[in-house]
Amino acid sequence: MRAVEIAAHGGPEVLRFVERPVPEPKAGEVRIALRAAGMNHLDCWVRRGVEGHRFPLPIVPGCDGAGVVDALGAEATGVAVGDRVAIAPGFSCGHCRHCAAGEQQLCRHYGIFGETCDGTDADFICVPVANLLPMPAGMDFVAAAAAPLVFLTAWHMVVARCGVKAGDDVLVHAAGSGVSMAAIQIARMLGARVITTAGSDDKVARGLELGAEVGINYKTQDFLAEIRGLTGKRGVDVVVDHVGGENIGRSIRALAKGGRVVTCGATAGPELQADLRLIFFKNLAILGSTMGGLGEMHEVWGHVCAGRLKPVVGAVLPLAEVARGHELLENRAVFGKVVLET
Repeated sequence: MRAVEIAAHGGPEVLRFVERPVPEPKAGEVRIALRAAGMNHLDCWVRRGVEGHRFPLPIVPGCDGAGVVDALGAEATGVAVGDRVAIAPGFSCGHCRHCAAGEQQLCRHYGIFGETCDGTDADFICVPVANLLPMPAGMDFVAAAAAPLVFLTAWHMVVARCGVKAGDDVLVHAAGSGVSMAAIQIARMLGARVITTAGSDDKVARGLELGAEVGINYKTQDFLAEIRGLTGKRGVDVVVDHVGGENIGRSIRALAKGGRVVTCGATAGPELQADLRLIFFKNLAILGSTMGGLGEMHEVWGHVCAGRLKPVVGAVLPLAEVARGHELLENRAVFGKVVLET
């Protein structure tokens, strides 16, 4: 089969096409003939490398995918050859106390396809039956491959970590990112007023189309001043911030008393700069979030399948143009997900 492989860290030039044997499913697994692979910024981190973290090179990147089941391993029940499925991107041991509680993301053996083991940028992949997400008849493979990771991540941030409810004011940074597009829709579905930021008027407008009531171009407007004006100096209840760097300190200042900042990334830098006095005087919370449990995955997937939450696809490329996909992500040159067709 064809596969994209990363054997050494570096720029997009390190991505190479290789021929690999078609994998055989183990007990409890199925093999999927992939039709589409969704790209995420995680793919870029795996390719570039992360200081202090060792990836199992060589590795096939890609954590999101959708296709057709074409082979069953022993003990693979509840699924048939020919089923159309998407892939839940995280996996765990399945039997520790966290897994038993539905908190698979806290399992010490938790992993993500394309980061911990080979992923979806290939013709075939074998995954546990537990990772299968059935696709409704009307859903196409590109849309299915664009949804799981970002909607799971956003759902865990907005629902599980922050408990967003009707009437809350929620600030979502970087409307053009996949997680933010999902978070805007989820918070709006829950009845919150959503305010979003972006670096261009076009991205602000697209954020409004997704359900945000107010959009702020952070390159021409001071989002902190705008928040104060919009809320009568009260501040917002929740900030979804995966930008990091200096932005996180300003996000904390944008919070109302009892507010929460939740973060799942640090694209602008890992250093936390904040006034601790604000945190205890205003009873604020800074929450970390990575992925979510398998039950959450199925819950949010149900909303996606019903059309209440919609993946946004910005570019569809053939698998051979995976390097171009990495460039689009790194340059923030597309609004929506980049999806590779296999």
